[in-house]
Amino acid sequence: MLDQFGRTIDYARISITDRCNLRCVYCIPESGVTLFDHADALTFEEIVRAVRLLANLGIRHIRVTGGEPMARRGCLTLIEKIASVPGIESVSMTTNGLLLRGHVREAMDAGLSSVNISIDAVDPVLYEKITRGGDVHTAIEALDEAVGAGLHAKVNAVPVRGVNDCDLANVARLAQHRPIAVRFIELMPVGCAKTLSPIAADNVRALLERELGELHPDTKTRGHGPAVYAKPDGFMGSVGFIGALSREFCAGCNRVRLTSDGQARLCLNRPDGLDLRALLRCGEGDAAIQSALQSAIYNKPARHGFGETGDARRMNEIGG
Repeated sequence: MLDQFGRTIDYARISITDRCNLRCVYCIPESGVTLFDHADALTFEEIVRAVRLLANLGIRHIRVTGGEPMARRGCLTLIEKIASVPGIESVSMTTNGLLLRGHVREAMDAGLSSVNISIDAVDPVLYEKITRGGDVHTAIEALDEAVGAGLHAKVNAVPVRGVNDCDLANVARLAQHRPIAVRFIELMPVGCAKTLSPIAADNVRALLERELGELHPDTKTRGHGPAVYAKPDGFMGSVGFIGALSREFCAGCNRVRLTSDGQARLCLNRPDGLDLRALLRCGEGDAAIQSALQSAIYNKPARHGFGETGDARRMNEIGG
C-alpha cells in the first residue's frame, strides 16, 4: 500500500522477543534490563494473524528480529507459519548467529529466505567485550554454515568510535572469500547507544579504503533495505553502508515494525503507532483491525527525527 507521502510500504520487521543471549554495548545495559512479561508478548497465533492482515495490505517481505529471535522457543516453527501466509514472498531473520549454528538447514526447510548475522568485530577478545560474553567463532561458524547451505547471508556491523573502529577492516574481510555483503550500520541514538559515539558512513568508507583500497560501486540488489554497496578489488562479496543519520533515507522508507509486545511502529524512532495487541485481544474482527492498520500505515511520518524527538525504549524492546 501507499502511505500519505506516496511511499510503497511492503516490508515489515517483526520482533518476536525482547530477550537475548548477549548484552551488546549499544543495545542492552551491562546491568541488565527488565523484560516484558510473557503474557505481554504476542503469541505465535497473534503474530501470524497480524502477518496475514499486513499481507492483505501489501506487505510482501517479513524480517523476524528480537532481541535474539532464536532465543524464543519455536522460532523456526513461527517462520514456517509466516512463510505459508498467502502474499508473503520472503521471510528473513536478523540474529547474532550463536543459537542458529547447527540449525541453518532446518531454518531453510521452514522457509527462511535469508539471514543477517551481527558480527561487530572478528577479534575474539574485542567481540567478547562488545557482546559481553559472546564467542565470535560460533557466529562465524553460523555464517559459514549459511553460506555453505546456499542461504542468502549478510553480516551486520555497527561501528562505534573507540570500541571497534580498529577492527572494521577485518570485519569487511569476511566478504573477501565469501559471496556475502558486510553492511556497516550507523549507530542510532536509541537507548544506551545514546552514550556512545557513532562513526558516519562516509568515515567508515574512508577507513575501509585506507585498509582495502578503492571501493567500486556495486549495484547488485541485495535485499529490500537502504544499504549502498561497494566492492573492493579481489573481493568475492561486497561491503555496504547504511547511514540512517548522515545519509537519511526516510524519503524511500518502505517499512513498518511490530514489537514483541504488539505495538505497530511506523518508524524506529517514533513512539506513536498502533496498539495492535489490544485490538487482537479485544475480539475485534479482521476487517476492523485491518482498517486500523491501514490508517496507521497511511499516516507513517515523513522522517525519523533523530535528534529532535525520540523514544524511551531500548533497541531490544523495539526490535533490532
